[in-house]
This record gives sequence, structure tokens and C-alpha cells, in this order.
Amino acid sequence: MSPDVVLLDPRDNLCVAARNLAAATRVGRGSRTVELSGDVPLGHKIALAPIAVGEPALKFGQIIGFASAPIRPGEWIHTHNLSAGEFARDCPRATDVPANPPPLEGQTFLGYRRADGRAGTRNFIAVISSVNCSASVSRYIARRFDAAALREFPNVDGVVAFTHGGGCGMQFDGLQHQILNRVLGGIARHPNIGGYLLIGLGCETATIGHLMSEQRLVQIESRRGLSPFVERAPSPDGRWQKGTVPLSAGGSVAGALSLTPDLRSPTSDAVRPPVLSIQDQGGTQRTIEEGVRLVAQMLPQVNAVRREPIPASEIVLGTNCGGSDGNSGITANPALGVASNMLVAAGGTVVLAETSELYGAEQLLTRRAKTPAIADKLIERIKWWEWYARTFGATLDNNPSPGNKAGGLTTIYEKSLGAVAKGGSTALVEVYQYAEQVTARGLVVMDTPGLDPVSVTGIVAGGANVVVFTTGRGSCFGCKPTPSIKVSSNTPLFERMRDDMDLDAGTILSGRSVAEVGREIFTEILAVASGKKTKSEQHGLGDEEFVPWTIGPVL
Repeated sequence: MSPDVVLLDPRDNLCVAARNLAAATRVGRGSRTVELSGDVPLGHKIALAPIAVGEPALKFGQIIGFASAPIRPGEWIHTHNLSAGEFARDCPRATDVPANPPPLEGQTFLGYRRADGRAGTRNFIAVISSVNCSASVSRYIARRFDAAALREFPNVDGVVAFTHGGGCGMQFDGLQHQILNRVLGGIARHPNIGGYLLIGLGCETATIGHLMSEQRLVQIESRRGLSPFVERAPSPDGRWQKGTVPLSAGGSVAGALSLTPDLRSPTSDAVRPPVLSIQDQGGTQRTIEEGVRLVAQMLPQVNAVRREPIPASEIVLGTNCGGSDGNSGITANPALGVASNMLVAAGGTVVLAETSELYGAEQLLTRRAKTPAIADKLIERIKWWEWYARTFGATLDNNPSPGNKAGGLTTIYEKSLGAVAKGGSTALVEVYQYAEQVTARGLVVMDTPGLDPVSVTGIVAGGANVVVFTTGRGSCFGCKPTPSIKVSSNTPLFERMRDDMDLDAGTILSGRSVAEVGREIFTEILAVASGKKTKSEQHGLGDEEFVPWTIGPVL
């Protein structure tokens, strides 16, 4: 590290500007010093050696692209002289599996222990729309419960409407339907949700009855309040036992669930979650009034739950980066990687996602996969994304975005190599489909797009109860019901957007160690899990970022 540039790996033939640099400035490390041939902005790359046309540029000791024009020492490297190109990447499978980190014991947070045993960091009531047709009704119900209406319920963080643009015009039980069911079911049973109400129109493809049956949605009433409950399978003989809960919506019975006792709360009773059909209720206004009545009934039960000490092993951390820049892979993402390692050492779970932004760095994960089968799952997803992009005439190198490029990121390989650092350096223990329930402990990958709201929606639906979001260009991202900690990759951004940034990893460019900032992020994760409000929560952000992944034809 020097005050002017960062050299990330001895094999690199370039360095990165740690501040805005003027032409004729001499930069480098040791004997590898060069004079700048022009101005170079913060986060952008500078050649330390000549790179001929077709030769690779190396950053992080890895290929980030190939020279499309001759590059001289001291020259600015960017889109005018570097392109991604294609090259075969060796993806060894489970060849360098890291040993388990030394246990980090005694780490706790104050959270909500739900009746099904899981741990929440927030306590919301959800109004979940099964289809776009019921979105406005869901929003009108939630809006009735503003700060004044919740004044008598201080333990309730809010009433949130989860609405979307889908739910119909798709193949019944096809891929899009399955994804939507996983998302809506994941929100309903999320540990940050204390109770929920399902609202449909009544004639949609994504029927609530099918959702409840396929996702096995029931709730538990107990001394801990009202809580989502994940049901075990019915008895092998197929007969419904005592405690059966019928599942119906829109006047049609969709099946039933056989309930088993909750061992943590032996006095618990299983109940069918409240469901409303606009057509059956007689229209929008009657549905709104009934919905308001049902939510009001839930409030005392949801408010009854209290925070209690819970091991850090119960944290499921979602990681995401948005508005990245050339410093994201140098400061914020590696520092988050340190925090991720600490959480894994404490027994927790870290979710690395954005598959289209792992492209070109997948080889770093496959070699760390715990088994070859886990590596194969990731390779299969990468190949699927190549097919998916081609199908629609797109290329994965269309990512980075114009904003990413303005911040110094030139190719998808460069972006991905910096993004993968968020996951730290522990073994990869599982790969999940979009919005699939995350049950493994340790580092996992979830297959999501790179688009922030869509990616985080899947991560949260999968069970993440805290999110850390790194950014180099700036972000105002929130994601109810899960708090989102935003970390800036550079100090000018932090100073410019103090009202939205929670932590500044840009101090690494001024001499702080990555490990020190990583420990700061880990401490902040525990504090936010215990109730400390993030900047996005202070501003009330997070209602508009619920965006399930839309994939496949609209019929």
C-alpha cells in the first residue's frame, strides 16, 4: 500500500489509484514505478508494465481482460484499451478446501426467538399479495398502521405490504410459479415476520390455496406470540391426524396440513393464517376493512414477543454489492469477507449471491467447495447463466453498468473477482436455488441475478435476517423485513452520502487494515441484529425493494 496506489498481487501488471491522480505523478511499488501519462481517477487502473494487444491484464493475480490496444507503462487502463474477451477457466473441484476456522465463542445478539425455534432480528407484520391484482389493497391495509397507529405496540417494527407485478399469466406450477411461491412462502415464514395476512383476487394462477399447500404455511400461537411455522411431513399412511389445519382460499379447499408439536413451546397451538380473497369478500373496500380488522387482531400477539440473548450462530447474513467501483474489491468487499469469516467461525451462515457477478471468479469458489458435488452445482449455474444470456441476445459482460465503469470497473471478470471477496475465505458448503430456504451453516451461494432488489429479495426470502450491502458509487438500499447495513468503499462517497452510509471502508486506503475494518463490520452486524437501526431504517426505506425474479414467458 502507498498513499497513491494499491498493488493487490505481486503477479499484477497494473495498480489501482487510491485517490485522484494528476498526469506526470510517479506511482508504484519499489522498483516498479511509472509516470502517469494522463490524469487517472480514484479506483481506476494504471499499467505498471507494457501490455501488448491480446495479452492479459492481471488484477488480484487473475485475468480481468485482454488489451484491445497497446498499453504503455503509466497509462490509464479502461474500456478504451481493455476488453473482456473469452478464455477457458480451470475450475478445480474441492481441491483446496480450507480447514474450519477456530471457533469464535461467546458471540451473541438480542433477537426474537420464534415458536419454531428460529431467530429474528426484527418484528414485522406482513401483508402478502399473491398477485398484482391485490397489490393496492395490500398497500392500503398496511398504510392504516402508521407510526401513530402503532404507538401502543412498541415491539412491532411495522406493518409491511409485500406486493409484486406477477401472480398470473404464467405456467401453473412452472418455473416462474415455483420461484414466486418460494419467495412468498419465504417471506411468510421469515423469522423477522411475527404474523402475516395473505391477500389474493381469487382467480389468479398463483392461487393462495396452492401457495399454502406447496409451502406448507401455518402459524403458531404460543407464549412467544404469533409466529410462522415450518411444518413437518404428514404421517406415512396419509391420514390427517389430530391438529389438522384445512388450507383454503377463494372458497376452494386446497388440502390440509398435519401438524406436529413444537418442542420449544409445548403449549403452542397451530392455526391457519388469515387469508382474504377480494372476489369472495365482495370488492376492494370490504377486503381492506376486513384486512385492517385482522391485522389489528394480530398486533397484541406480535407485540408480546421480547428480545432475548441468542447465539450469533443464528444469524443468516445476506451479502450484496451495488453501485460498485474500482475500490470495492480492495476495501469494502474484503473487509466484509473478514466479517463473514468471523460469523462462520461463530457458527453462523453467510450467503454469497449475484451469480452473474461471480462469472469469471467461479474458479475461486469451486476449489473451496466442500465436495465435488457442491462445486458441480455452482458450475451448472454458471453454464445456465451463459445459456440464459445467449437466449435473450445478451452477454454477461454487459455487466458492469455504466456507473460501475465510471467508478473504474472495466470488465465482468474484474467486477466478479472483487465481488467474491464478500464471502471471505472459508469452505463453500452448499449452493441454493433462488429463494430456496437456507439451512446449512457456513458459507453458501444462492443463485440470484445481479440486480440489487431482485437479488436481495431472493436472499431474504431464503432466510437472511441481516444484510450487508457494499457500494462504491452510492446506494440508498433498504429491504424490509431485514435490516441492510451499507458500507462505502471510499471515503469521498461516505462523506457525500453520510445520511445513507453506515460504515466507511474507505479508511483502508488511508492506512487502516482490512482486518480492523472487518472486525468493525462484524460488531455492527451484532448491534443491528440486536435492534440498532440502520440508516435506511431511520429513513423508513425498504418498502419498494421487494422484487421477485421474473423468469420465463408472460402468457
